[in-house]
Amino acid sequence: MKIIFLILIPFSLIFLSSCDTVNKPAKGLEDEIYVIADSLEYEELRMALESIFEKVIYTPQPEKLFTLKRVSPNEIEKYRTRKNIIIVAPMNSGSLASQFINAVIDSAVKSQIMSNQMSQVMKYNLWAKNQLVVVLTAPDMQELEFNILKKSDNLLYAFQKISDERLSESLYNARYERKDIEGKLIKEHGWVIYVQADFSLAMNKPEDNFVWLRRSPNSDLERWIFVYWIEDASPAYLNVDSIRAIRNNITQKYYRTTDDRSHVIIAEEYFTTVEVNFKERYAILTQGLWEMNTKGMGGPFISYTFFDEKAKRLYMVDGSIYAPKYYKRNLIQQVDVILQSFMTVSELTDDRIEELLDAIED
Repeated sequence: MKIIFLILIPFSLIFLSSCDTVNKPAKGLEDEIYVIADSLEYEELRMALESIFEKVIYTPQPEKLFTLKRVSPNEIEKYRTRKNIIIVAPMNSGSLASQFINAVIDSAVKSQIMSNQMSQVMKYNLWAKNQLVVVLTAPDMQELEFNILKKSDNLLYAFQKISDERLSESLYNARYERKDIEGKLIKEHGWVIYVQADFSLAMNKPEDNFVWLRRSPNSDLERWIFVYWIEDASPAYLNVDSIRAIRNNITQKYYRTTDDRSHVIIAEEYFTTVEVNFKERYAILTQGLWEMNTKGMGGPFISYTFFDEKAKRLYMVDGSIYAPKYYKRNLIQQVDVILQSFMTVSELTDDRIEELLDAIED
């Protein structure tokens, strides 16, 4: 008992001192998750955790969604202000991580965990601003591994969501916003998307319902965003074959080389679709690789396709990366966050509309 008492005192101090740092931004890379765990227990859970968080995406080089970094419970003080933290251990294993979990959760939560009614506790802004700390525990190791895999989608979504929110906060800056372009989009097309200062309006084709925003053209680090829409559409377009055909038709027409000999198409490898909620609308999220029809270059893309009931429009909001010399996982996330800023005029306040329209004349 004396040993446990001596161990729990610093744990309690760490927990209670959270108010000292909670107003300071969390530190670390977006794609790193620090796992506070006993070394032997972590080895038993490693494959389950890696299958959830270290999923491989192809850009086309293989990259991980997140990288897990195990940290000894003795080092909690050193790493407690990191952006993404998991604390994991069976409830009664006696390990340092287990003792920490027992020290920081109340008896009601503990009772739910022991009866398998709860297996995870999520704490936001615990030790730093915009931080997510997830406690994973269960009565024993077998139940813990089972519950981790059972809740895999929720766990991954939680870390992706807060990462997007942090990135959104860092990307959106009124000082570096192209409100003149945004106002033009509202006035001419009835929708808006956040336009950073270093993006340009590369193409605006009202007759074809197509807008192309481009960053760093003709460089080795390009980002492309296009918005395409179909008037008087129906939800029937929301199927994989239609989405693939629409995107290939658009890129064949507008994503062409300067000599007009080659154009962008969807690469068949790694093409995936999933149903998602996009601004309270049913949408199809499409991810994969683009390539030239003559090969030779390519990169990742991400696309949301959804039907806007009010306007009777089908929208495709799409982002691509060309960055052959760089890791692209974080770049495609940045583009994704920009895509998620898309809003129709009916979703904007009158003050915001007026602000953007006034910017056209400035």
